[in-house]
Amino acid sequence: MKEWLAKEAELRTWLDRITPPLEALGKDILAALLIFLIGRRIVKWLNKILKRSFERSNMEEGLSHFLLSFINITLNIIVAFMAVSVFDAAVTSIMAVLGSAGLTLGLALQGSLSNLAGGVLILIMRPFQVGDYIITGTKEEGTVIGIDIFYTHLLTIDNRRVVIPNGGLLNSSITNVTRESVRRLDLLVSVDYSENIQKVKKILLELLATQEMVLGDRPIDIYVNSFDPSAISIGLRVWTETENYWTLKWKLLEEIKEEFDRNEIVIPFNQLDVNISRDDKIEKGSDI
Repeated sequence: MKEWLAKEAELRTWLDRITPPLEALGKDILAALLIFLIGRRIVKWLNKILKRSFERSNMEEGLSHFLLSFINITLNIIVAFMAVSVFDAAVTSIMAVLGSAGLTLGLALQGSLSNLAGGVLILIMRPFQVGDYIITGTKEEGTVIGIDIFYTHLLTIDNRRVVIPNGGLLNSSITNVTRESVRRLDLLVSVDYSENIQKVKKILLELLATQEMVLGDRPIDIYVNSFDPSAISIGLRVWTETENYWTLKWKLLEEIKEEFDRNEIVIPFNQLDVNISRDDKIEKGSDI
Protein backbone atom coordinates (compact mmCIF):
# COMPACT_ATOMS: atom_id res chain seq x y z
CA MET A 1 0.00 0.00 0.00
CA LYS A 2 2.79 2.37 0.92
CA GLU A 3 4.56 1.58 -2.36
CA TRP A 4 1.41 2.34 -4.35
CA LEU A 5 0.97 5.66 -2.53
CA ALA A 6 4.61 6.50 -3.19
CA LYS A 7 4.22 5.80 -6.93
CA GLU A 8 1.02 7.87 -7.01
CA ALA A 9 2.88 10.75 -5.38
CA GLU A 10 5.70 10.46 -7.91
CA LEU A 11 3.18 10.47 -10.77
CA ARG A 12 1.48 13.59 -9.41
CA THR A 13 4.85 15.28 -9.00
CA TRP A 14 5.78 14.40 -12.59
CA LEU A 15 2.46 15.65 -13.89
CA ASP A 16 2.81 18.86 -11.91
CA ARG A 17 6.26 19.31 -13.39
CA ILE A 18 5.32 18.76 -17.06
CA THR A 19 1.88 20.40 -17.05
CA PRO A 20 3.09 24.04 -17.13
CA PRO A 21 5.49 23.43 -20.08
CA LEU A 22 2.77 21.55 -21.98
CA GLU A 23 0.30 24.37 -21.35
CA ALA A 24 2.87 26.90 -22.54
CA LEU A 25 3.63 24.80 -25.62
CA GLY A 26 -0.07 24.49 -26.42
CA LYS A 27 -0.50 28.25 -26.13
CA ASP A 28 2.53 28.78 -28.38
CA ILE A 29 1.20 26.35 -30.98
CA LEU A 30 -2.21 28.05 -30.94
CA ALA A 31 -0.62 31.50 -31.20
CA ALA A 32 1.65 30.37 -34.05
CA LEU A 33 -1.31 28.85 -35.89
CA LEU A 34 -3.34 32.05 -35.49
CA ILE A 35 -0.43 34.18 -36.70
CA PHE A 36 0.06 31.91 -39.71
CA LEU A 37 -3.63 31.88 -40.72
CA ILE A 38 -4.10 35.61 -40.20
CA GLY A 39 -0.81 36.32 -41.98
CA ARG A 40 -1.88 34.22 -44.96
CA ARG A 41 -5.12 36.18 -45.25
CA ILE A 42 -3.23 39.46 -45.09
CA VAL A 43 -0.81 38.27 -47.78
CA LYS A 44 -3.70 37.33 -50.09
CA TRP A 45 -5.34 40.70 -49.43
CA LEU A 46 -2.09 42.55 -50.21
CA ASN A 47 -1.62 40.52 -53.40
CA LYS A 48 -5.08 41.54 -54.62
CA ILE A 49 -4.37 45.20 -53.89
CA LEU A 50 -1.00 45.04 -55.66
CA LYS A 51 -2.50 43.24 -58.66
CA ARG A 52 -5.17 45.92 -59.09
CA SER A 53 -2.54 48.62 -58.64
CA PHE A 54 -0.30 47.09 -61.32
CA GLU A 55 -3.25 46.78 -63.70
CA ARG A 56 -4.20 50.44 -63.21
CA SER A 57 -0.62 51.53 -63.81
CA ASN A 58 -0.53 49.62 -67.15
CA MET A 59 2.57 47.73 -66.04
CA GLU A 60 3.90 45.21 -68.56
CA GLU A 61 2.18 41.89 -67.88
CA GLY A 62 5.36 39.83 -67.57
CA LEU A 63 6.90 42.23 -65.04
CA SER A 64 3.64 42.38 -63.09
CA HIS A 65 3.38 38.58 -62.93
CA PHE A 66 7.01 38.24 -61.83
CA LEU A 67 6.73 40.88 -59.08
CA LEU A 68 3.50 39.42 -57.71
CA SER A 69 5.05 35.94 -57.59
CA PHE A 70 8.21 37.24 -55.89
CA ILE A 71 6.30 39.37 -53.35
CA ASN A 72 3.94 36.50 -52.55
CA ILE A 73 6.81 34.09 -51.78
CA THR A 74 8.68 36.71 -49.73
CA LEU A 75 5.65 37.63 -47.63
CA ASN A 76 4.82 33.98 -46.97
CA ILE A 77 8.37 33.38 -45.75
CA ILE A 78 8.02 36.36 -43.38
CA VAL A 79 4.70 35.02 -42.07
CA ALA A 80 6.22 31.58 -41.46
CA PHE A 81 9.17 33.14 -39.61
CA MET A 82 6.82 35.22 -37.43
CA ALA A 83 4.82 32.09 -36.57
CA VAL A 84 7.95 30.13 -35.61
CA SER A 85 9.32 33.03 -33.54
CA VAL A 86 6.37 32.68 -31.10
CA PHE A 87 7.97 29.63 -29.52
CA ASP A 88 10.33 30.01 -26.57
CA ALA A 89 13.38 29.42 -28.74
CA ALA A 90 15.05 32.72 -29.39
CA VAL A 91 14.91 34.24 -32.83
CA THR A 92 18.71 34.33 -32.88
CA SER A 93 18.76 30.58 -32.33
CA ILE A 94 16.39 30.11 -35.25
CA MET A 95 18.59 32.31 -37.41
CA ALA A 96 21.63 30.27 -36.39
CA VAL A 97 19.88 27.07 -37.46
CA LEU A 98 18.87 28.64 -40.76
CA GLY A 99 22.39 29.89 -41.28
CA SER A 100 23.92 26.48 -40.69
CA ALA A 101 21.48 24.99 -43.18
CA GLY A 102 22.05 27.78 -45.70
CA LEU A 103 25.08 26.21 -47.35
CA THR A 104 23.35 22.86 -47.78
CA LEU A 105 20.21 24.48 -49.14
CA GLY A 106 22.26 26.67 -51.45
CA LEU A 107 23.98 23.66 -52.98
CA ALA A 108 20.68 21.81 -53.30
CA LEU A 109 18.92 24.79 -54.86
CA GLN A 110 21.60 25.88 -57.31
CA GLY A 111 19.28 25.25 -60.24
CA SER A 112 16.43 27.18 -58.64
CA LEU A 113 18.70 30.12 -57.81
CA SER A 114 19.94 30.09 -61.40
CA ASN A 115 16.33 30.17 -62.61
CA LEU A 116 15.55 33.04 -60.24
CA ALA A 117 18.52 35.04 -61.54
CA GLY A 118 17.45 34.18 -65.08
CA GLY A 119 13.94 35.49 -64.44
CA VAL A 120 15.31 38.77 -63.09
CA LEU A 121 17.62 39.20 -66.10
CA ILE A 122 14.81 38.41 -68.53
CA LEU A 123 12.73 41.20 -67.02
CA ILE A 124 15.68 43.62 -67.06
CA MET A 125 16.96 42.90 -70.58
CA ARG A 126 13.49 42.08 -71.97
CA PRO A 127 14.43 39.78 -74.87
CA PHE A 128 10.72 38.96 -74.93
CA GLN A 129 7.55 39.77 -73.03
CA VAL A 130 4.13 38.26 -72.47
CA GLY A 131 2.33 37.95 -75.81
CA ASP A 132 5.47 37.47 -77.93
CA TYR A 133 5.96 34.35 -80.05
CA ILE A 134 9.45 32.95 -79.46
CA ILE A 135 11.61 30.03 -80.60
CA THR A 136 14.21 28.81 -78.10
CA GLY A 137 17.62 27.26 -78.72
CA THR A 138 16.12 23.85 -77.93
CA LYS A 139 13.51 24.38 -80.68
CA GLU A 140 10.66 24.90 -78.25
CA GLU A 141 8.30 27.56 -79.57
CA GLY A 142 5.06 29.23 -78.63
CA THR A 143 3.40 32.38 -77.33
CA VAL A 144 4.69 33.62 -73.97
CA ILE A 145 1.77 33.54 -71.52
CA GLY A 146 3.64 34.05 -68.25
CA ILE A 147 7.04 34.77 -66.69
CA ASP A 148 7.37 33.46 -63.12
CA ILE A 149 10.37 33.84 -60.84
CA PHE A 150 11.60 30.37 -61.83
CA TYR A 151 9.88 29.45 -65.10
CA THR A 152 8.60 30.91 -68.37
CA HIS A 153 5.34 29.49 -69.74
CA LEU A 154 4.66 29.09 -73.48
CA LEU A 155 1.45 28.12 -75.26
CA THR A 156 1.99 26.30 -78.56
CA ILE A 157 -0.21 26.72 -81.62
CA ASP A 158 -1.81 23.31 -80.91
CA ASN A 159 -2.68 24.45 -77.35
CA ARG A 160 0.09 22.70 -75.41
CA ARG A 161 1.65 24.46 -72.42
CA VAL A 162 5.47 24.36 -72.33
CA VAL A 163 7.25 25.27 -69.06
CA ILE A 164 10.91 26.30 -69.50
CA PRO A 165 13.37 27.06 -66.64
CA ASN A 166 14.49 30.69 -66.82
CA GLY A 167 18.16 29.79 -66.29
CA GLY A 168 18.34 27.47 -69.29
CA LEU A 169 16.23 29.82 -71.40
CA LEU A 170 18.53 32.78 -70.80
CA ASN A 171 21.62 30.71 -71.65
CA SER A 172 20.25 29.63 -75.03
CA SER A 173 19.52 31.55 -78.22
CA ILE A 174 16.05 33.10 -78.43
CA THR A 175 14.29 34.05 -81.66
CA ASN A 176 11.55 36.60 -81.06
CA VAL A 177 9.28 36.14 -84.06
CA THR A 178 6.73 38.84 -83.25
CA ARG A 179 8.89 41.59 -81.73
CA GLU A 180 9.03 43.52 -85.03
CA SER A 181 5.80 44.80 -86.55
CA VAL A 182 6.65 43.74 -90.12
CA ARG A 183 8.25 40.59 -91.50
CA ARG A 184 9.63 39.49 -94.86
CA LEU A 185 8.01 36.52 -96.60
CA ASP A 186 10.24 34.41 -98.85
CA LEU A 187 8.74 31.89 -101.28
CA LEU A 188 10.23 29.59 -103.91
CA VAL A 189 8.24 28.27 -106.88
CA SER A 190 9.45 25.96 -109.63
CA VAL A 191 8.68 26.21 -113.36
CA ASP A 192 9.63 24.06 -116.31
CA TYR A 193 12.75 24.89 -118.34
CA SER A 194 10.54 25.46 -121.38
CA GLU A 195 8.75 28.41 -119.75
CA ASN A 196 9.52 32.04 -120.52
CA ILE A 197 11.07 33.51 -117.38
CA GLN A 198 9.91 37.06 -118.10
CA LYS A 199 6.34 35.85 -118.58
CA VAL A 200 6.47 33.98 -115.27
CA LYS A 201 7.84 37.04 -113.45
CA LYS A 202 5.13 39.24 -114.96
CA ILE A 203 2.37 36.85 -113.82
CA LEU A 204 3.78 36.77 -110.30
CA LEU A 205 4.20 40.56 -110.15
CA GLU A 206 0.60 41.13 -111.26
CA LEU A 207 -0.60 38.64 -108.65
CA LEU A 208 1.36 40.34 -105.87
CA ALA A 209 -0.06 43.72 -106.89
CA THR A 210 -3.55 42.47 -106.00
CA GLN A 211 -2.61 41.36 -102.47
CA GLU A 212 -3.80 43.79 -99.80
CA MET A 213 -1.59 42.17 -97.15
CA VAL A 214 1.58 42.90 -99.14
CA LEU A 215 3.10 46.20 -97.97
CA GLY A 216 3.36 48.57 -100.92
CA ASP A 217 6.01 50.78 -99.32
CA ARG A 218 8.49 47.90 -99.09
CA PRO A 219 10.46 46.39 -102.02
CA ILE A 220 9.06 43.40 -103.91
CA ASP A 221 11.67 41.07 -105.40
CA ILE A 222 11.10 38.36 -108.01
CA TYR A 223 14.26 36.62 -109.18
CA VAL A 224 15.76 33.40 -110.53
CA ASN A 225 16.98 31.59 -107.44
CA SER A 226 18.64 28.52 -108.97
CA PHE A 227 18.69 26.07 -111.86
CA ASP A 228 17.63 22.75 -110.40
CA PRO A 229 17.91 19.35 -112.13
CA SER A 230 14.32 19.40 -113.40
CA ALA A 231 13.12 22.98 -112.92
CA ILE A 232 13.96 26.66 -112.68
CA SER A 233 13.52 27.93 -109.11
CA ILE A 234 11.90 31.38 -108.95
CA GLY A 235 12.14 33.33 -105.70
CA LEU A 236 9.69 35.90 -104.30
CA ARG A 237 10.34 38.36 -101.47
CA VAL A 238 7.58 40.55 -100.08
CA TRP A 239 6.94 42.33 -96.79
CA THR A 240 3.83 42.07 -94.66
CA GLU A 241 2.65 42.80 -91.14
CA THR A 242 3.83 40.10 -88.76
CA GLU A 243 0.30 39.09 -87.80
CA ASN A 244 -0.52 38.45 -91.49
CA TYR A 245 2.58 36.37 -92.27
CA TRP A 246 1.08 32.87 -92.33
CA THR A 247 -2.24 33.97 -93.82
CA LEU A 248 -0.44 35.65 -96.72
CA LYS A 249 1.89 32.70 -97.26
CA TRP A 250 -0.94 30.17 -97.53
CA LYS A 251 -2.97 32.52 -99.74
CA LEU A 252 -0.09 33.12 -102.15
CA LEU A 253 0.74 29.43 -102.51
CA GLU A 254 -2.85 28.68 -103.47
CA GLU A 255 -3.25 31.61 -105.87
CA ILE A 256 0.13 31.07 -107.56
CA LYS A 257 -0.95 27.54 -108.48
CA GLU A 258 -4.26 28.84 -109.82
CA GLU A 259 -2.55 31.58 -111.88
CA PHE A 260 -0.04 29.13 -113.33
CA ASP A 261 -2.84 26.76 -114.33
CA ARG A 262 -4.77 29.64 -115.90
CA ASN A 263 -1.74 30.73 -117.94
CA GLU A 264 -0.63 27.15 -118.70
CA ILE A 265 2.63 27.52 -116.80
CA VAL A 266 4.00 24.04 -116.09
CA ILE A 267 5.14 23.22 -112.57
CA PRO A 268 7.43 20.20 -112.99
CA PHE A 269 7.63 17.32 -110.59
CA ASN A 270 10.03 14.44 -110.28
CA GLN A 271 9.23 11.43 -112.43
CA LEU A 272 10.78 8.00 -112.52
CA ASP A 273 10.85 6.10 -115.81
CA VAL A 274 11.40 2.37 -115.59
CA ASN A 275 12.38 0.56 -118.82
CA ILE A 276 12.37 -3.23 -118.91
CA SER A 277 14.29 -4.86 -121.76
CA ARG A 278 14.23 -8.56 -122.69
CA ASP A 279 17.19 -10.38 -124.09
CA ASP A 280 16.01 -12.07 -127.27
CA LYS A 281 18.72 -14.67 -126.87
CA ILE A 282 17.13 -16.17 -123.77
CA GLU A 283 16.29 -19.74 -124.54
CA LYS A 284 12.71 -20.81 -124.62
CA GLY A 285 11.56 -22.15 -121.28
CA SER A 286 14.34 -20.42 -119.33
CA ASP A 287 13.51 -18.53 -116.16
CA ILE A 288 13.68 -14.78 -116.39
